[in-house]
Amino acid sequence: MDNVYVLRERLQAIYGRHSKIFDKGLQFLLALVAFLLINQNVGFMKAASSPVITVALAVICTFLPLMATVVMATALLLAHMFSLSLGVFAVTAVVFLVMYCFFFRLAPKMAFLVLLTPIAFALKIPYLLPIVCGLAFAPSSLVATSCGTIVYYMMEYVKKTSTALEGSGAKGLMTQITKYAKQVFQSKEMWIVIIAFAISCFVVYSLRRQAVDHAWKIAIIAGAVVNVIVIAVGDIALGVHTSYGALIGGSLVAIVVGLILELFFFTVDYARSESLQFEDDEYYYYVKAIPKVSVSTPEKTVKRINERQETEIIDTEAVRKNAERKREKPVSKRTPKKGPGVKVQDMREVDKMLLTQSLRKDLNLDD
Repeated sequence: MDNVYVLRERLQAIYGRHSKIFDKGLQFLLALVAFLLINQNVGFMKAASSPVITVALAVICTFLPLMATVVMATALLLAHMFSLSLGVFAVTAVVFLVMYCFFFRLAPKMAFLVLLTPIAFALKIPYLLPIVCGLAFAPSSLVATSCGTIVYYMMEYVKKTSTALEGSGAKGLMTQITKYAKQVFQSKEMWIVIIAFAISCFVVYSLRRQAVDHAWKIAIIAGAVVNVIVIAVGDIALGVHTSYGALIGGSLVAIVVGLILELFFFTVDYARSESLQFEDDEYYYYVKAIPKVSVSTPEKTVKRINERQETEIIDTEAVRKNAERKREKPVSKRTPKKGPGVKVQDMREVDKMLLTQSLRKDLNLDD
């Protein structure tokens, strides 16, 4: 487990050093996937569905606030709806106007959730949304997820009935508007999902704030179970068919994602928890303190080893002959003294010279 904590610390350190690059990269990827999803499902205007236009819009949105991406996606979706039918465009524009009124008032900082919700539905993992919102955000994030859910079901309905809507003509405009609005606002499956997400998010948010051991794990599992139960009961009561395999599989994925979020945002050591009590002039305070789990990242020490070690062979006889030649050169007019004392002194000088050269080689002083 320590290796996991070390990996977490390293990832957080990397993100801290390059946070702007990661944020802009994720913003570009989010905008690109959102625009591709719109063009793939309701790409009725061929010019707006061009890959070049899609990438260009994503690049522009990368350098703008995140809310600009939501506005750009709305404009792109309305352009496709207008290309399909004037009645569909009118109803979609009114729906977006109502959603923006609630969104800007209650959750203006949750723009990315409006984009992530249809993407999660398209990837068949929508059930992780209430778990993530309950763990990382406030209940006001449900406004953003609800708006994204409505947008997804609108695109799904238009995608399935585009042929009938396109052939209505100007005479059946009111009939077209009534039918489309009725289908959007009376979709039983959509309202079941919105209600289930809201209940699950409140359960997760309430439980993870409790002062109990392993509160986040309890909240994650309870939220997933509540989500499955509410959707199953709603389907049975209203006669809506839902794939229970996808429901259970998506809930398991939501549990795994929730545990990953706990690892990065709420890792504590319950074994070292302490209960504190103190008072002032007006109140008694009972506090439960739980230390966070922190592991210091080990530092690597790199030691260079010189693999190439050259050995120089010293010829002792040659060194002695060279020393004798230097001694034989006359440095003055006086005749050098001869005798056994001189030979001993010469041998000592030769030994000193050999020792000095050997030490210089060992200590790399010649380099």
